[in-house]
Amino acid sequence: MSVHHAQKWGRMFGMDKVVIIMPTYKEAKNIEKMVPALFEEEFPKIENAEMHLLVVNDLPLGGGADDGTGDIVKNYMNKYKNLHIVEHEKRGLGMAYVRGMKYAMEKLSADAVMEMDADFQHPPRFVRPMVDAYLAGAEYVIGSRYIPGGSVPRQWAISRRAVSFFGNLFIRIVLLKVKLHDLTTGFRLTKVKGVLDKIKLDELMELGRFAFKVDLLYQSVKNSKKTVEVPLEFAPRTEEQSKFDIKEMIATFKVAIILGIKDKQRFIKYGIVGFIGYAVNAIGLEVFYRMGATPAIAAALGAELSIISNFTWNNLWTFKEEKITQLGRLVYKFVQFNLTSAGAVVIQAIVVGIGTRLFGEHLRQLMLIIAVGFFVIPYNYAAYNILIWKTWKIPGLTKLQKILG
Repeated sequence: MSVHHAQKWGRMFGMDKVVIIMPTYKEAKNIEKMVPALFEEEFPKIENAEMHLLVVNDLPLGGGADDGTGDIVKNYMNKYKNLHIVEHEKRGLGMAYVRGMKYAMEKLSADAVMEMDADFQHPPRFVRPMVDAYLAGAEYVIGSRYIPGGSVPRQWAISRRAVSFFGNLFIRIVLLKVKLHDLTTGFRLTKVKGVLDKIKLDELMELGRFAFKVDLLYQSVKNSKKTVEVPLEFAPRTEEQSKFDIKEMIATFKVAIILGIKDKQRFIKYGIVGFIGYAVNAIGLEVFYRMGATPAIAAALGAELSIISNFTWNNLWTFKEEKITQLGRLVYKFVQFNLTSAGAVVIQAIVVGIGTRLFGEHLRQLMLIIAVGFFVIPYNYAAYNILIWKTWKIPGLTKLQKILG
């Protein structure tokens, strides 16, 4: 059975459609070999997935001389029915991928998309392991050069190897993604529903450069419930020279730094709101005590004022992207917020109680600082992100998040 007929029948039986997006700009020599390599050699090996190739071909600005890449693809389209092309004037790598991803989602109804170079630096034989990982349940698959089985070209000079390795390490540290080993790879597969369709593609940073891929990866990892790395033996280019230069490297580092700061902004806001809450608590305690309330009642009222302050400012500022506005849901979430805050009170009581019993009551303020700094702050921040505003997607807790609403 031909590849076309096998995949046609596969779609009828509910196979996922995986679309490889391959940007090109004057890649005639490469694309002439790449298309048959995929359709004749690699796609037939892939079971339980309907494979497509979408070439996003950039044309020279102002109608300049082209090398015929588009014509080669169009000729192949007569032979391979799952081959597609989108053409536009050159506007940069990022815009090419954005056009391709939108086309794959809107016109081809893709279930997943792959990012792949046309220059054979991503060898076609590694397509199958990427798809297999997706079919096994991964929502985001990274072709990694820095895990066992992966590698960079032996032909690379030591200096280039060092730049690649330490540049990637820098981005891992800045983005706090040290568990992932390759954040600068261009070979990736992304599930559409729940991952790619949640990203505002037109708003990605540095769309004219390779650096946009760092932003795309960062957001994809945040949306993905299961991210997997598979080995990639990165190959040297077979035609032409690499387009990655010092400007691209600087832009890539800039995007990583911006994202790293942006990611920490929420925690900084959370800390500021918490400090305001503490001030409200302290002032409330004093005011209610002077009004005649007992210390315990004054402390309870002050604590509730602090909870109201924290909930209000976190909703309006810290988690403004997920702001709760509907009245009924606002009340429901406020009750949840009070319950999670009660958990923090219990943690504080346990830590201070055990600490003072072991080391003496004279260290109660130190025990309070330890309780708040090492236990309450992380607990509250996690509770807010997981249960209240649900910005963290953690495998195993999705059912609980749905139940709690």
